[in-house]
Amino acid sequence: MARRRGDEIAAALGAHLGGTVRDLHRLSGGASRVTSAFELESPGAAPRRLILQMDRGDIGTQSGKVPMERSLLEAAHAAGVPVPAVVAMGVGDDLGADWLVVERLEGETIPRKILRDAQWSGARSALTAQCGRALAAIHTIDPGSVDGLPAADPLGDPLSFLDALGEARPALELGARWLDRHRPATGPRVTVHGDFRCGNFLVGPEGLRGVLDWELAHAGDPAEDIGWLCAPAWRFGGGGEVGGFGTLHELLGSYAAAGGEAMERDRVHWWQVHATVKWAVICSLQASAHLSGATRSVELAAIGRRVCESEWDLFTLLGVAPGEPAPEPVATGNPVAPFGRPTAAELVEAVREYLEADVMERSEGGARFEARVARNALAIVERELVYGRDVAVAHAYRLRDLGISDDAALAAAIRAGDFDDGWEPVAAALAASARDQLLVANPAYLPPASA
Repeated sequence: MARRRGDEIAAALGAHLGGTVRDLHRLSGGASRVTSAFELESPGAAPRRLILQMDRGDIGTQSGKVPMERSLLEAAHAAGVPVPAVVAMGVGDDLGADWLVVERLEGETIPRKILRDAQWSGARSALTAQCGRALAAIHTIDPGSVDGLPAADPLGDPLSFLDALGEARPALELGARWLDRHRPATGPRVTVHGDFRCGNFLVGPEGLRGVLDWELAHAGDPAEDIGWLCAPAWRFGGGGEVGGFGTLHELLGSYAAAGGEAMERDRVHWWQVHATVKWAVICSLQASAHLSGATRSVELAAIGRRVCESEWDLFTLLGVAPGEPAPEPVATGNPVAPFGRPTAAELVEAVREYLEADVMERSEGGARFEARVARNALAIVERELVYGRDVAVAHAYRLRDLGISDDAALAAAIRAGDFDDGWEPVAAALAASARDQLLVANPAYLPPASA
């Protein structure tokens, strides 16, 4: 069924809930869900502040996720995990996609505010221990008690998805090869949240108030949740290994004290690397939804340029020092286009400034967020117009020095094990290319000495 307009969704949702839906507005959009807030007015009752989560329904969302998530939320509540109460759900009905309504908990979810603003300093000091206790409680949920819970992580083999997309990403091939050669002993099978991280926490001044977004849950190794929380992608610029706010020592201590198993750092490190490769593939999958035409979205398109962030994180986790950077862009020696001014870069700059100074200032909520994403996408284009040629040339020279013709050939050689006994030069070359890509995609992601 096609996606409905906002007013149609509000009317249909009100009919399901026995009231009138007011002020339905989008809060965010993720890999598989769009989250909106609204008020429900019902006869003889006080207005209720609620949250609607709707599957996108068009980028590989699996059927049965909403009933599974409802069952998980109820089981998590019984286990002592802070979660919002379920109000209602629908599968394949007149809203146009599977949906779930939960009570709205008050607090903050934006990671950069939680990690930086003074009002959340108390929360930051409490979050690590609270996360350890919450994870220990989640891992007590019997996977067999949750109908529809996947028996394994659907992205446990990320390379199969890259193969399906036709992507040649040698850095991710190297990461997957490392994972295969360093796999730890399998832990007990428990219920894994699958996306336990800052951004999916509802935080108050006292700390953790709610664990959100359970649609990626599955049966797996408990170390997977810990490695995901400690992955570099989910630190959002914070200094703590745990979500940007805490230490792994404290997290593992609180987890064990709450009944979780004792866990070695090396095992967590393997899952950090796994999380980093997996997140890179998820970024590619989301971008493919836009590129294929299934869901045209500037947000999904822009996330495709975040793959290089994960590649950089991968080499940081593996302790790889990058090779030489691309040279500074050369302003002479290139043919001059006959278009005059404004140049392509100046036109992009003008549109970006319009989005920043006008559209973002006049917008709120989801519209403001999407305008910010569009502005950032244009900034990427600006930088690529300046640096792109030099980055491409430097990457080609690195491939030549390795005796490789192109990325596809390098990816195939890594997968075949051709560099197993001498992977360091390959890793250094790919780390340098990841850094060069970040100079275009997101220079702020690099530490000052590397930018």
